[in-house]
Amino acid sequence: MRHLLLKKLAVAGAALIALSPLVLSSASKGVTDWPMWGGSPDRNMVSDATGLPTVWDVKTGKNIKWVAALGSQSYGNPVVANGVVLIGTNNELLRDAKQGGDRGVVMAFRETTGEFMWQAAYEKLTSGRANDWPFQGIASSPLVLDGVAYFMSNRGVVVAADVQGFHDNENDGPFKEEKLTGKTDVDVIWQFDTMEAVGNFPHNLANSSPVGFENLIYVSTGNGQDESHVNIPSPKAPSIIAIDKVTGELVWEDASPGDKILHGQWSTPAVGMIGGVMQVVHGQGDGWVRGYEAKTGKKLWEFDTNPPDSVWPKTRNEVIATPVIYENAVYIANGQDPEHGEGVGHLYAIDATKRGNITKTGQIWHYDDIRRSISTASVKDGIVYYPDFSGFLHAVDQKTGKQIWKHDMFAAIWGSPIVIDGKVYLGDEDGDVTVLNADRTMKVIAENNMGSSVYSTPVPANGTLFVVNRNQLVALSEAK
Repeated sequence: MRHLLLKKLAVAGAALIALSPLVLSSASKGVTDWPMWGGSPDRNMVSDATGLPTVWDVKTGKNIKWVAALGSQSYGNPVVANGVVLIGTNNELLRDAKQGGDRGVVMAFRETTGEFMWQAAYEKLTSGRANDWPFQGIASSPLVLDGVAYFMSNRGVVVAADVQGFHDNENDGPFKEEKLTGKTDVDVIWQFDTMEAVGNFPHNLANSSPVGFENLIYVSTGNGQDESHVNIPSPKAPSIIAIDKVTGELVWEDASPGDKILHGQWSTPAVGMIGGVMQVVHGQGDGWVRGYEAKTGKKLWEFDTNPPDSVWPKTRNEVIATPVIYENAVYIANGQDPEHGEGVGHLYAIDATKRGNITKTGQIWHYDDIRRSISTASVKDGIVYYPDFSGFLHAVDQKTGKQIWKHDMFAAIWGSPIVIDGKVYLGDEDGDVTVLNADRTMKVIAENNMGSSVYSTPVPANGTLFVVNRNQLVALSEAK
């Protein structure tokens, strides 16, 4: 059962951000490291990299640099920073006999060779699938800042770890209670247990890809329903929290959805400058998107992504996708856990300079020729690229919201499109990564099969394209 797979949409990191953890439109995005979900805190899936392959073959090895084995199910996206590739997976590929059984795992590989470096492995919560669905592993992505990897475990614990592990022969940070301190073990700096500290009740799987600004790290708590799918055990628990990245202490929290959570909460936050104010934007489990002042947590605005007459679960959706911040606007679609199947969806451009309830005043446009989506947008050259779970990639005019073209992938889409060097890359459940022209004339350039389902998004970094299928991390580069 893949109930929690959708939670894969998270990724985060920011090694490029020593001066300001907000390089929103860095000219080097994807040319150097890719240290978080989306490459930068605004989460826009666009890279300035060039020279990456559009055609490859995993069977013959064409344009394959290296392949690393993962667990049996992998839903997170890789991040690349400080010479290390980090990826969430499960424990079905047992790398340490001392840590057997079903666990959530973050694996670290050497970027140049694919050599396994270390792993962080976490036992499942004893409460079972209500909080920690079997075999889903860790389905979000780390954030890397200044050599520290921040990630959320399947147990709802936010972890700060040395990206080099114990390979630097040091036990870094105030946390010294690691039971395993070998070269292949995680070097924890600090931990923040959300369930213990703020009383949240993650539904099925704690999942969030952290994002940072200055001294703060932002994560979704995943607070949601219990297994009855009726009761919300912790309606006063926050949906989003900010943690001090150095001390691991809670700075602010917000619990706006309250008892209106429809199911779970698996969206991940974005950070960006909007109307001169640094904001954290988060899609939440009641179907609303909310914007907060990044430093203080003050709620600035909220937007209902569902029509007034919508009814859960038939026509009313939660928000699972990650918001994209671009030119003072937020681009996001709503949807449901893929286990609930297909259904009507909604895609919006939101004016996030407005304040209060901006459901009417903040709507720039509404695109309704889309099904439920758990994916994240790419915005480039006046076009918003947005897929839905039903298998269609939509190209929508950024200013008007009018459809430019629509492409049928003929398979469910869990991941997100990324625009690289004038091309759109998008994976699907059949294991195909389709490459299309990123312009107003739809043209398929290539289709490359990865051997098993692709639930993630291709990631460019340092001249290499990283693609994850269910059980492999594949590094691609043009053969010289």
